[in-house]
Order: sequence, then C-alpha cells, then structure tokens
Amino acid sequence: MHVSIFGSTVEIDESHIEEPPAVVREQVREYVRGTRRTFDLTVTRPEGVTGDVMATMTDIPYGETRTYGELAATLDTAPVAVGQACGRNPVPIVVPCHRVVGSDGGLRGYSGGDGVATKRRLLEFEQGTTQTRLSTES
Repeated sequence: MHVSIFGSTVEIDESHIEEPPAVVREQVREYVRGTRRTFDLTVTRPEGVTGDVMATMTDIPYGETRTYGELAATLDTAPVAVGQACGRNPVPIVVPCHRVVGSDGGLRGYSGGDGVATKRRLLEFEQGTTQTRLSTES
C-alpha cells in the first residue's frame, strides 16, 4: 500500500500488518495531524537481524532519535548491519526507522518516500510537535 505523507509517497508492505489497510491509513492520517505518536497495529517482523532491529526501533520514543551505533550496541551487532536492516524495514513510519541517525546526527539514508528528504521532514515534524506540546504544557 502507498500512503502520502508530507509531500512524499511511502510504501508500506501491508502483508506485515494484521489490521486492514483502512485502519493503517487512518492511523497514518492521525500521525500527520499530530494526534497519534505511536501506531496501534500488529506488525509481523521478519526473523533475524532485520526483525531484531525493527523491535528495537519500535522502542524509540516519538520526537527522539537513536544512532545506528546505539542500536548496534543494544543488539550486539555492527552499525552497518543496523543500517541495512533499516533499509529492509517493510513498514516505514509504522516502525520508525526514520528515527535512526548517524553518530554525528547525519541522516544517512531512508528507504521511504523521497529518501533523506522524507526522513528530514518526518524528524522535523516530530520534533516540532514535541516542542509545541512542551511549550504549551509549561
């Protein structure tokens, strides 16, 4: 399935999600509106490193990032293996591979939409809505 988000089209492999496409699309719309920070979907992860990396990415909070090296250390693997697994993520946005960055904060790559440009828009959106929420709560 293809979903439009921030001027890009991202492919989500619906065969890895138990819920029907209409539910996935609605949750993506809620994310774009800023009313959803996590996805409430049942995702089937591939076995091996890709599935392990996906599980770890799911734990990265909205508006935050982790480095390839941090995930690699958690999983006892190499940063390049984490990057490759991110590139194989069949459900970008739902499993937030856009929240994984280089050790210097560089965006490196993104398999969804328009690549790094889409990743940048997703991160800026999340960081912007997080900052707005914090300033209104103070």
